Amino acid sequence: MSSAAPTAPDAVQHTARRGLRRSLRHRLARLPTALARRRVDLAVALLFLALAGWLTHGLWPDPGARVLSLNPEDQALYEWFLAVDARALLGDFSLLTDRLNAPDGVNLMTNTTVIALGVPLAPVTLLFGAPVTFALLAGANLAGTAVAWYLLYTRTLRVRSAAALVGGTLCGFGPGMVSQTNSHLHMTAQWLVPVIVWLVVRLLRAADPATADPTATVPAVGTAVPTTNGSGPGPDRRILTSAVGLAAVVSVQVFVGEEVLFLTALTLLVTAITYAVTDRNRARRALPGFVGGMLLASGAALLLLAWPLWFQFAGPQGVTAGMFDPHYFSADLRSWWAVSPLSLLGAEGSARLTTGPAEYNSFLGWPLLLVTAACALWLGRRRLVVACVVGALVTGALSLGPQVVVDGNRTALPAPYALLAGLPVVDGALPTRFALAALPLIATVLVLAVDRALSVDGRARRWVPATVGAALLPLFPLPLPTAERPSVPAFITAGHWRQCVPPGGVLVPVPLATPGEPWPMRWATAADAAFGMPEGFFIGPYGRNGSAVMGAARRPTALLLEGVAKRGLRPVVDERERRQAAEDVHFWRASCVVLAVETRHADQLRGTLEQLYGPSTRIDDVWIWRV
Repeated sequence: MSSAAPTAPDAVQHTARRGLRRSLRHRLARLPTALARRRVDLAVALLFLALAGWLTHGLWPDPGARVLSLNPEDQALYEWFLAVDARALLGDFSLLTDRLNAPDGVNLMTNTTVIALGVPLAPVTLLFGAPVTFALLAGANLAGTAVAWYLLYTRTLRVRSAAALVGGTLCGFGPGMVSQTNSHLHMTAQWLVPVIVWLVVRLLRAADPATADPTATVPAVGTAVPTTNGSGPGPDRRILTSAVGLAAVVSVQVFVGEEVLFLTALTLLVTAITYAVTDRNRARRALPGFVGGMLLASGAALLLLAWPLWFQFAGPQGVTAGMFDPHYFSADLRSWWAVSPLSLLGAEGSARLTTGPAEYNSFLGWPLLLVTAACALWLGRRRLVVACVVGALVTGALSLGPQVVVDGNRTALPAPYALLAGLPVVDGALPTRFALAALPLIATVLVLAVDRALSVDGRARRWVPATVGAALLPLFPLPLPTAERPSVPAFITAGHWRQCVPPGGVLVPVPLATPGEPWPMRWATAADAAFGMPEGFFIGPYGRNGSAVMGAARRPTALLLEGVAKRGLRPVVDERERRQAAEDVHFWRASCVVLAVETRHADQLRGTLEQLYGPSTRIDDVWIWRV
């Protein structure tokens, strides 16, 4: 029997497809309404993107030929990190990479390799090059952080968009953030910090019986909340989802930047304790559920991170403590009321108050400090305000390092950081960067003040926003200085390197890369880290008793070639040095030694290398020695 009528399974599939099409049409029809409802948020996001693009526009349109001139060394390092991260897409990735410091390799967990940024952006890196990915991240980190804080303020604190705009701008484009954009991608990628804060707040509200109902109206921050009955997910479920979400986000942040995570955790601890002291009733109500949720989050995160953290501290090429001197990397007390040279009204002379142009973390200016103090007093003893003020004072004090420095002069006055120095993990954080944690706390006080002013009539409605704007005006950021950089040899970019080193093999650039002169690492970056190099710019266990230092133990041949490159004097090479050169390339497991024609003192270097390894071969714009 035949029939045109569909069978039962066909009818079900037809009905399902028709329902899917109807649902899709319904969603598309609602899209304009949803966009209209969020048009302010979209406008704010576009504003932040435009500002970030303007600040980093000097890297475009050709990021491969441009460099952030205030910190080009770290840019070369991070571009190499991104190239190594991208190899995950090719199935060629390990937490101990052999593409630098051959043959020992580099522990990627010990270094700030931004794996959680580099791996998702691997297609961009492989298609367009690591410099393009770097330039995108330099701007996207600023805009993304600003948008995330703006959303936290509007969704969690329920403040007006204008007030949240102030806070998001300061959090994303404050002096410290703009300064760190000089090649410190791991410090500016703070867009997960507001997510962590939101999950902690969500966990607290779920743990408090008075606010556990998700359908209840969110009150003004710091006020009592009556118990209500709702029909949303139960508090236990919200505690569970908040804890699991927190564990997941924290785990991702570890692979973005552990220092930012540490600063976030410490700041949340200080503000949470302060908030609990000012609201003992809520603390007693929420303590059991909140502690249980945090223990669950900590356990889940530890389960996810146990092996990577073990690898970082106890694995091959791992280190157990930081390498930076807290006395050197501390904030000058005077820098807090100075204005960053990268800001609109900043002065170049204030640069002497810090260690370098990537560390203007505490340069907030006296107008902002005074206005923040005035806003805190005007807001009164609101619990969140008190918590933010205490948190800002604590992180600001910690930024001063072990001893107070005033106007470049070290005093005998000890600072609070001295109490923490030497503790595990703490050594990995530079004291001056504690000032970065104060920025969102100060921004939150300003947000609450502007929001309150906009909710009342009278002079405060006009004067408070105007005063806050005037205090922020001197800090308006200026575009980051950029410059042209030398091109990578065509021998690399055209793929001729494959004639002397197999993929995964070791190529020795002359002179070798060092922390102070990492430029040959750009060769490997341009080849998508397809070959390895000896020595280089990284953190490894080559200090006393395996302590952390920058770079590797230098081989004699590397030191010999470095001397020629610096002084331009050709040494007389004897048989002992030839044997040493042969031993060094054997130690490096190298296939090829390469000298670019345009290298400074190239003739002297070529003559030295020919004494060591014999006649050279010219390929395109380099000389090579197969060893």
